[in-house]
Amino acid sequence: MPLFEYRCESCGSQFEELRAHNATDPVKCPHCGSKDVRKLVSCFAHSAGGSLRASAGGGNGCAGCGGGTCSTCGH
Repeated sequence: MPLFEYRCESCGSQFEELRAHNATDPVKCPHCGSKDVRKLVSCFAHSAGGSLRASAGGGNGCAGCGGGTCSTCGH
């Protein structure tokens, strides 16, 4: 089951939730209970050549660096 990152549009908190790809129930903020949440584009870790790197699905860097050069994800 994949881990997704969300941001609550009501209170601004960010949180993660394990959800099946085919889940249809709404995601609720664990801090305020709002259903007004947005799924974030997040980095994922993978092993390449024996070293652990962070990567983004779209190839434009992770949410932390936006595709620039950073020590967090190596982009």
